[in-house]
Amino acid sequence: MLVAGFTIIRNAIKYDYPVKEAILSVLPMCDAFYVGVGKSEDDTRKLIESIGSEKIRIIDTVWDDSLREGGKVLSVETNKVFDAIPEAYTWCFYIQSDECIHEEDYPKIREAMDLYKKSMHVDGLLFEYKHFYGHYSYIGVGRRWYKNEIRIIRNNKNIRSYKDAQGFRFSDNKKLHIKNTGAFIYHYGWVKSPKAQQAKQSSFHKMWHDDEWMKNNIAEVEEFDYNNIDLLAEYKGTHPKVFEERIRNANWKFKYDPNKVKRNLKYRFLYFIEKLIGWRIGENRNYRKI
Repeated sequence: MLVAGFTIIRNAIKYDYPVKEAILSVLPMCDAFYVGVGKSEDDTRKLIESIGSEKIRIIDTVWDDSLREGGKVLSVETNKVFDAIPEAYTWCFYIQSDECIHEEDYPKIREAMDLYKKSMHVDGLLFEYKHFYGHYSYIGVGRRWYKNEIRIIRNNKNIRSYKDAQGFRFSDNKKLHIKNTGAFIYHYGWVKSPKAQQAKQSSFHKMWHDDEWMKNNIAEVEEFDYNNIDLLAEYKGTHPKVFEERIRNANWKFKYDPNKVKRNLKYRFLYFIEKLIGWRIGENRNYRKI
């Protein structure tokens, strides 16, 4: 069984994406790792080269910035890299540039890949998410945070990156049949200094919206306001080792005030039900469990 990792990235340094950590967290489980490096305004390519692993395969790409609806360019670029993976690989492990795997979960992931490698009715493997917000000591627990997503897919080129590359579906839009890994994705997209986060937001939303929307919805300020938040909880667990240096160097302050969280009566009821029985009513599942 051969495993290929893959991801896409552009302007990693300019917008402080932890893509190097993301790749390093998955690399031990891969026989090769394919990185789509978009033409950047910084030294993103050199950053990827600095990983110094013979497993790394860089694919130079140019992003189509005219695709400004629903983050489509992210799926287009993801599919470019996925399509470049040779058929010799059984599984393809996708990781986004702000995600990470904890080394404690390696055995679970390897076990799932090995268990289902010959089960052709299993199209992909599912991970649960830990969404960090504001700082490394807070984790999202409210309904706005998606709970699960597919991150390992079978090397079947009829599988396509879906919408804004959050997950995967078949080319005819049918959902993939999946099994759980029991492992977690650590999502750090909402953990940056306020200045870096604001710069990222201004760039990121251009992949979804036109200039008029940007003008009306993205504030022209230097620092991101982290107060527009959903429910958070203090995180008392450990982080992946590859993130330890970033955590040590985090020099901004973030204070969570639960009184600033806006929740209407419907939200409160649905959240209560979820915590009571573990079922998220109305959850959009981009997959079919089997």
